[in-house]
Amino acid sequence: MKKVLSIIALAAMANVFVACGPSKEEIEADEKRKKDSIEEVQKAEQDAIALEEAEKAIAEEKQRQDSIEKAKTDSIEAAAKKGKRK
Repeated sequence: MKKVLSIIALAAMANVFVACGPSKEEIEADEKRKKDSIEEVQKAEQDAIALEEAEKAIAEEKQRQDSIEKAKTDSIEAAAKKGKRK
């Protein structure tokens, strides 16, 4: 009788382990979620790089505009000084 009960208990335990595992759909959904998460991180990295490049281009353009404005101001001041000397 003990052997029969042991076999039944062993079968029940094996059934519990098999029944508690994830289903095929759950495994596929988990893999898809991981893939989507990786793609989202990669897109965020690309967006950050693009934003950094855009900010750099804006800063360079502002610096160029400031340089042009300074050159104009210096030119006007030089012309004014030259006019005062005469």
